Amino acid sequence: MERKEHTDMLEKKASMEVEGSREAPEKINKVALLCAVVGSIISIIFGYDTGVMSGAMIFIKEDLKINDVQVEVLAGILNICALVGSLAAGRTSDYIGRRYTIVVASIIFLIGSVLMGYGPNYPVLMTGRCIAGLGVGFALMIAPVYSAEISSPGTRGRLTALPELCISLGILLGYVSNYVFGKLALTLGWRLMLGIAGVPSIVLAFGIVKMPESPRWLVMQGRLAEAKKILFLISNTKEEAEARFCDILVAAGLDENCKEDVIEVPKSNKGEGVWKELLLRPTPPVRRILIAAIGIHFFEHATGIEAVVLYGPRIFKKAGVISKDKLLLATVGVGVTKTLFILVATFLLDKAGRRRLLLTSTGGMIVALTGLGFCLTMVEHSKEELTWALSLSIVSVYVFVVFFSIGLGPITWVYSTEIFPLKLRAQGTSIGVAVNRLTNATISMSFLSIYKAITIGGTFFMFAGMAVLAWLFFFFCLPETKGRSLEEMEMVFSKSSDTNKSRNGIVCVWGC
Repeated sequence: MERKEHTDMLEKKASMEVEGSREAPEKINKVALLCAVVGSIISIIFGYDTGVMSGAMIFIKEDLKINDVQVEVLAGILNICALVGSLAAGRTSDYIGRRYTIVVASIIFLIGSVLMGYGPNYPVLMTGRCIAGLGVGFALMIAPVYSAEISSPGTRGRLTALPELCISLGILLGYVSNYVFGKLALTLGWRLMLGIAGVPSIVLAFGIVKMPESPRWLVMQGRLAEAKKILFLISNTKEEAEARFCDILVAAGLDENCKEDVIEVPKSNKGEGVWKELLLRPTPPVRRILIAAIGIHFFEHATGIEAVVLYGPRIFKKAGVISKDKLLLATVGVGVTKTLFILVATFLLDKAGRRRLLLTSTGGMIVALTGLGFCLTMVEHSKEELTWALSLSIVSVYVFVVFFSIGLGPITWVYSTEIFPLKLRAQGTSIGVAVNRLTNATISMSFLSIYKAITIGGTFFMFAGMAVLAWLFFFFCLPETKGRSLEEMEMVFSKSSDTNKSRNGIVCVWGC
């Protein structure tokens, strides 16, 4: 009975929040914004490592005399190691907290960057890349979780999108680094490109310990007074802080009227038995949440963004751009476009909603990928230079990046982080990130081989087909979450609440 009353209260509050969110976005709390910004610096480092490798590979191949297979392995091994790192990060963050998990990620990144910057030969370079990959896995899992847990429902979209914005900013910085350091001596240039990533890792490791811990993690540890104190810092009003604290207590299975400063929390509330609840005996809402998280992470990379980011110079070369400087400048343009439109998406997420942006984004990607596949096929099979096809190929790449950046890119991280219940959030998110990295690795390690087998145009037609499947999955399996608190997500994914969701302006058709 008590549970039903709380659910009714959440539904009423959610309805008010959704209605309010249509009028004006909630003001972002300055402390919460600072926390999200500092926590997201780890994503800049990851983005830089991804972006810089696209150009560095040109020089590494020439300097170390490696073949295309070794290049593919070097590009993709980071994501295989990131898969391991993300799974380890979920459990780690439940034990030592969200902040110190970011510190661990920074230290791992630092070690990997130093080794890659040293890189006297291919084995040492690979070792550094593998260690950096572990840091990537930690970073991708913890940055959006930390941002989501310190933000309020009305600002969560903007703050949780910051890690993806920072990844794009990092990619852009990596492209710029390619262009700048590429003018140096061959043996020095690519090593500086890779090694310089260690500097922000040191800054972040010291900066993050000055930030507050996630109040939701503190509640899971029974440290209620600390959690409440932090909620007052990251909320705009005392009433908001009190309401958020009450919701977190209920979600953690604790008495919402508890007045103790520190309590003993059962092991089951600290993350014990999470894998059983996620994989072996999930409730129907949790099963749908897991399917949604895995699906959105899979399709983010199965639609080809990694091929464009990592192998951009090769794609532009196929499209007719020959000069090294022009190849790198064209790739810098991709980075600028990606960053700008993710910034636009950051402001739209809490206004337009996740679902609308996601479907629009994926629809645009289908058109762009089809156009790119057609143009590259025409270029490849024509004996004459087709200026229109070359130009349209480059335009299609940019259009694809625009639509990806305005929806699927940032929403993947916002959506998959916010939908898991408190107790399952860290490890549930880690499963999504693991799928993300596995898909990413598959694309980055096989792209060259695939396009040699079915042509580069055929490869982008394949990505267009995946984008069609993605659109259908998002339409049938992803309900709107805008304006909902983290503690309400099980209700959002419950079949029995379809009527309520429809009444609150949320459309969802369960077909999965």
